[in-house]
Amino acid sequence: MSVVWPTVFRVNRTDRLYAIVEDLRAIAPRCRSARALALRFEVSARTIERDIAALQQAGVPVYAEVGRKGGYALEKSMSLPPLNFTPAEAVAVAIALSDADRQPFADDARSALRKLVAAMPGPEEDRARQLATRVQIMTSRDDAPQPGPIVRVIEEAVLKGVVVEITYADVAGTTTIRQVEPGMFVGGSGGAWYLTGWCRLRNAVRLFRLDRIEDAVLTEQRAPVRPLSEFDRDMPDVVVRHPVLD
Repeated sequence: MSVVWPTVFRVNRTDRLYAIVEDLRAIAPRCRSARALALRFEVSARTIERDIAALQQAGVPVYAEVGRKGGYALEKSMSLPPLNFTPAEAVAVAIALSDADRQPFADDARSALRKLVAAMPGPEEDRARQLATRVQIMTSRDDAPQPGPIVRVIEEAVLKGVVVEITYADVAGTTTIRQVEPGMFVGGSGGAWYLTGWCRLRNAVRLFRLDRIEDAVLTEQRAPVRPLSEFDRDMPDVVVRHPVLD
């Protein structure tokens, strides 16, 4: 499988308005035409024009530039400084995120890559896309992505620190309903992802494989604050490693 650059999935209008602002912020002071935005967000140019009007009415400093190369731009004070990613750096990030559908925060990963690509100067973006065609990623037919909507609920539980009620099938296929105080995500060496949390049914810390969670619903109960050491003390050493941000 080749390295695939990010596409924008259909979203509701609120999310699209936010994404338009982030896209224009990333490329400022350059502009983006209504046609290009329409293709990016899979809507009509007329819909984009209505979205821009709504943003302007809300006080977002978006303005139109006329001319053959015109379009919509964000006021310079709202723009990001140049990020200066090289084509090789951009492709390296795309490779790292190629399996994003199988891990937590997949939507955020795709959003980050879109911003990175949008901020690159045109010639550098073209060179990055050409370089991406020289990378192939071998995958198995069994490498199905994790069930997206369920993982999104688990992400929200971790971010908000609230109890989540899950329907869980164990390795034998036995299904139980459990209330879990979320602790952390754990990535296994085989590519599977888990939620570790305090299981109120077992009254102990348990590890739940994400692709065995058949349903997940947020509750309104705040999860008690527990030291992270409570959630990783019984894990195999092979999985106890945190992502590095520097």
